[in-house]
Order: sequence, then C-alpha cells, then structure tokens
Amino acid sequence: MLGGVVWVHTEVQGGVGRFPHFGAYFGCMKDESTTLYRPVGQAEFDLILASGFIKFPPRLAHQPIFYPVLNEEYATVIARDWNTKDPNSGFVGYVLRFDVRRDFLSKYDIRTVGSAEHQEYWIPAEDLERLNESIAGTIDVIAEFRGLP
Repeated sequence: MLGGVVWVHTEVQGGVGRFPHFGAYFGCMKDESTTLYRPVGQAEFDLILASGFIKFPPRLAHQPIFYPVLNEEYATVIARDWNTKDPNSGFVGYVLRFDVRRDFLSKYDIRTVGSAEHQEYWIPAEDLERLNESIAGTIDVIAEFRGLP
C-alpha cells in the first residue's frame, strides 16, 4: 500500500486489532464530561500506549501547550494530512478520543484556529497532569493513518 488509511474503526465495543482500546468506548459520567480528540504521531502514541491508555505524556520543553480538539473531523485532517507527511511523527497519524470532566475544562476557552470547524482547547503544559486526572475512562484509538517515509 502506498500510504493512506491502514484502518479506521469507530464506536466498536471491546476493541479490535493490535490495540485493546481501539474502538472501545467507555462513556463514564457522559453527562458530566466532554468528548475530545487528539491527533498524535508515533512517539506520543507509544507513550500513551505505555501508560495503558490512561494519560498523555508530559509536554517537551518546546511544547508549552497541549491542544485537544473538539471534533473527530479536525483531528482526522491533522492525523491523515499532516502527521503522515511529517518525519517527526514517524509518518504515522493516530486519532484518539477521550472524555474529560467539564469542571476541569470550564477553566479554559475554546479557540477557533482557521475555519469554524477547527476548534481546540489550549491547555498549558503545567496543567496536563490535572487534565490526565480529569479523564473519564480511557483514551481510545479510533483511527490510524500511515504515509511513506
């Protein structure tokens, strides 16, 4: 295959494929949480996998902000169209889904960057551990895209 979608699967209970949390969805406290998405490359994905899909890794020194996005489509565009062309992402893009307690998110404004669909939170790196503590359930893999190195 010459790049493109390796597999995409959403809303499947119990997970499939290589990752037990792929497609799994645990709607803990759904009425008290907001579903967010995060496009990530291979290195960040490996650290999330090592955590058991329960937390995001600390930001690097040159990454002062953590950017979860508000919709799957925006996360997919980044993972598919940007990460798969980026050597720093390992030419791989994953789309992750997770729920965060609304009381945590209420401290932050939603930022629109570009078109109206491109909405995200800007969480300072020093608040990432509190965000991790506010995740309801697990971080779920909902798509993987691979490009050519």
